[in-house]
Amino acid sequence: MKITFLGTNGWYDTGTGNTICTLINAEDSYVVLDAGNGLYRLDQYIEDFNKPINLFLSHFHMDHISGFHCLNKFNFSQGINIYGQEGTDKALNVIINKPYTVPFDELPYRVNVFELKEGWNDKPFKVQCRYLPHSSRCMGYRFELDGKVVGYCTDTGYHDNVLKLARDADLLITECSYRIGQNNPDWPHLNPEDAVKIARESKAKKLALTHFDANNYQSLEERYKIKHKFKELLIARDGVEITI
Repeated sequence: MKITFLGTNGWYDTGTGNTICTLINAEDSYVVLDAGNGLYRLDQYIEDFNKPINLFLSHFHMDHISGFHCLNKFNFSQGINIYGQEGTDKALNVIINKPYTVPFDELPYRVNVFELKEGWNDKPFKVQCRYLPHSSRCMGYRFELDGKVVGYCTDTGYHDNVLKLARDADLLITECSYRIGQNNPDWPHLNPEDAVKIARESKAKKLALTHFDANNYQSLEERYKIKHKFKELLIARDGVEITI
């Protein structure tokens, strides 16, 4: 299973990268995590256009959905399936619509929107969804693909639901919006210490940090200054690929 980080910034694009988007290339499906501006690179990494594309949204802040603006540059013959929390269809129908951008129903391929309830879901494959603490309702995921477990938790503070989604994961992907020692209970996000604490307590095998707040991390060098306190730690940047 190959994971490619298409966008690794939080909040806005800078020279360090585009806003958040991650691609999982699994045997039977492409899984896209959030739709920030890094989404424009998606067709560069699609190798089999007959394989379904399943996109999972954490929430509706603009840095997680702004990439939908470029959907009309693609021509996905199999269409694309979008999954998210309850209310996803209504929220996207406001933003991904005229006069802001091309509506889904006017794209040259089919777009399906599905809403997931908290807990285990069997479609399109086995995935667990849990709500995470943030300034607006945010959903984290636990995917079981190709005999591997991938946890995805972004825009969240330290919380028991994050630990449940990360438990014994082969790869845990979390955000890292805050700098070392930084916290704000009114706007929950993770700092490096929190992310490493979650990985250790959940016994995740690998930890990948992404969604670096563009204002806090103004250069890649500032990301790399994060002390490697976890044996299998990846500091993500746009275009990085890993295999698990």
